[in-house]
Amino acid sequence: MAEQGFTGLAGMGARRFGRVNWLGLRTLIMREVSRFMSVWTQTLLAPLATAGLFILIFSLAIGPQRGDVMGMPFLHFIAPGILMMTVIQNAFANTSSSLMIAKVQGNIVDTLMPPLSPLEMLIGYIAGGAMRGLLVAVFVALVLFPLVGIWVAHPLWAILFVLLGSSFLGGLGLIAAIHAQKFDQIAAITNFIVVPLSFLSGTFYSIETLPPVMATLSHANPVFYLIDGVRYGVLGVSDSPPLRGLLVAGLGTAIVLWVAWRMFKSGYRLKT
Repeated sequence: MAEQGFTGLAGMGARRFGRVNWLGLRTLIMREVSRFMSVWTQTLLAPLATAGLFILIFSLAIGPQRGDVMGMPFLHFIAPGILMMTVIQNAFANTSSSLMIAKVQGNIVDTLMPPLSPLEMLIGYIAGGAMRGLLVAVFVALVLFPLVGIWVAHPLWAILFVLLGSSFLGGLGLIAAIHAQKFDQIAAITNFIVVPLSFLSGTFYSIETLPPVMATLSHANPVFYLIDGVRYGVLGVSDSPPLRGLLVAGLGTAIVLWVAWRMFKSGYRLKT
């Protein structure tokens, strides 16, 4: 029945409620948002505390001894990177944990049976991850940025890169959760892929200081453009042109979301 509902109802072109199941899509989005809001101390307050600890540790360990980076005090330079690092890790955790829990507990059928198309399911999960990422960014900016002594120079740029980063890592979270068969595999992807990508992407340093080989590798890391873009949005400075970062981040996000959509469409490791 689950397979029949997934491939039959979701695959229809014209459905009796229209081309888009707005009610189902809205319900899925509300479910994903209420899921993390019901435990907001873990999903929103904990990331704020983590970002605050990073700022505090670097402030105590380095303080004013560290010279300026790209013409900015060191704490000012790392604050946007810490914000974006926190955002993308939480966006990944939101989509991957939601889908993985549903698979392990066996209630993934509740998502597959309703007449939701693969695209609608993708949008629903990504919207939940993007909303969590955006709220984490707002919390960090409102609480920590005034303490550091900075504010957002280009709000629209900052919001755009936060949403792109949330969608990119949210899509990776879906791919990881669909492919994984147990939580240990999700933990391995987090520890060996997501965390290194975020730490080795210019969060705590400018790539101008790296050797040529490492700088080239950093330019191949899409997360670098996300962090660099948010840094431009907050401070007005960046390692690479913001438009280039927008194009690379947008292309990377589109590819990841397309792969996730294909996995939903084929039912890979979802129907069994």
